[in-house]
Amino acid sequence: MSTRTPAPRLTAVATAVPAHAATQAEARALVARMFHGSEAGSERLLAVFDHSGIERRHFCMPLDWYTHTRSFEEQNALYVEHALALGKTAAERALVRAGVTPHDLDHVVFVSTTGIATPSLDARLSLALGCRPECRRTPVWGLGCAGGAAGLARARELALARPGSRVLLVAAELCSLTFRLEDMDKRNLVATSLFADGAAAAVVEGAEAAHRNGAGGLELIGSHSTLWPDTLDMMGWTVSGRGLHVVFSRDIPSFVRERVRPSLEGFLHEHGLSLESPMHVAAHPGGAKVLEAYADALGQPASAFTHAREVLREFGNMSSPTCLFVLERHLASGGIHPGETVLVSALGPGFAAEYVLARSA
Repeated sequence: MSTRTPAPRLTAVATAVPAHAATQAEARALVARMFHGSEAGSERLLAVFDHSGIERRHFCMPLDWYTHTRSFEEQNALYVEHALALGKTAAERALVRAGVTPHDLDHVVFVSTTGIATPSLDARLSLALGCRPECRRTPVWGLGCAGGAAGLARARELALARPGSRVLLVAAELCSLTFRLEDMDKRNLVATSLFADGAAAAVVEGAEAAHRNGAGGLELIGSHSTLWPDTLDMMGWTVSGRGLHVVFSRDIPSFVRERVRPSLEGFLHEHGLSLESPMHVAAHPGGAKVLEAYADALGQPASAFTHAREVLREFGNMSSPTCLFVLERHLASGGIHPGETVLVSALGPGFAAEYVLARSA
């Protein structure tokens, strides 16, 4: 792997979840009552809760709140409030771990897809943290589950362009606030069995800033994006006067098995690696079947996805921040040794893949 250009470093990752937690059994029972009498409420379809690999999830509101019809206006106002609060908590934790202050930041990147805000949430967060007025800001919207990996890639590129800079990445999603009580579509049912709320933050420092700070962490040595043609209908939103309605295909696991390996092999080859090279994989756990498909596609043992399965079990699928939750687990485990390679991978609307390659410093 080339080291001619000093790589930016990921010096800290931190996460945050809202206070309201529910077991999967509690969520299943509630959804069974709400969907009673519809095809989506049949025991056959409710079985998706039992096979999700999820035991517990966190939501910004108590479970009973979701049993009443809510307007998009009310849901979006809560999105702005809670995305900012969760993002701020995760950001403050990451800054403490990195040993830097908001005043040290040169750029804030805010990733989200589950609501809208203008002024954007990066502006609100910069002010809430106390960043310098000249701190640059970049809002990134619409990448869904791929947003955490894509945001990390964008933060790397910003720090690579300005080696003396420090970039704060924040990914925050309030998936539960997109739930539509009146939507009896099977896709809405599956979404209620998978998605949850959470936020993650990462501090990325350019090579010169990291050198001044004596930072360790992970060298971010490359990134890659793949957008597959004729896949726009696989995942995303449809928008109506009532709000955002989830779209995702049941064919995603088979698509992962067939398409992910070729795109990833080319990226790894650029860095003198292959899928047989030893590496730690921080994959977005979109669901139990998606993780199984990842293992098949990459030819990796199930043990390679232990942290991803743990995050899925404890937090569910939080969309964009989830892969950063997995990366945090990898780093906290102490299992990444100097010189070892880490692959951050996530899939999202487009249909697209986002990869970031890192090496332990």
